[in-house]
Amino acid sequence: MDQPALHAVLNATAGVLLVLGWLAITGRGPWAAGRSERAHIRCMLAACGVSAVFLASYLEYHARVGSVPFWGEGRLRTLYFVILVPHVVLATLMLPAIVATLVCAFRGKLAAHRRLARITLPVWLYVSVTGVLVWWLNFGLRP
Repeated sequence: MDQPALHAVLNATAGVLLVLGWLAITGRGPWAAGRSERAHIRCMLAACGVSAVFLASYLEYHARVGSVPFWGEGRLRTLYFVILVPHVVLATLMLPAIVATLVCAFRGKLAAHRRLARITLPVWLYVSVTGVLVWWLNFGLRP
């Protein structure tokens, strides 16, 4: 598997783990007893780990190959950049938001953790999903 495809797999995996973590803490998941803080913690820490591996691999890849120009034209090119620009901006903002959300959880400041997570989770999920879309548009559709 090439590195850009690996990045898409890591983004998709992080997205699935985020949804499972959210389902666990809201009691809507596949856990028989309903709400599961333990499953929530495990899923969210796994999402952080997968995202950390993604970030390290992504930075190494682009340090080695540089910028990868988009191959498409016309509406496809416009669509690509409409997805890419907010993806990059939000991805950049996510690292401190994720760290702050985790720090609140680890310090037992659960009200602050919940308040931050209500913003961090959907944005992180958006970044994960659009990361897969960016890969698909630039590499999956490439002739």
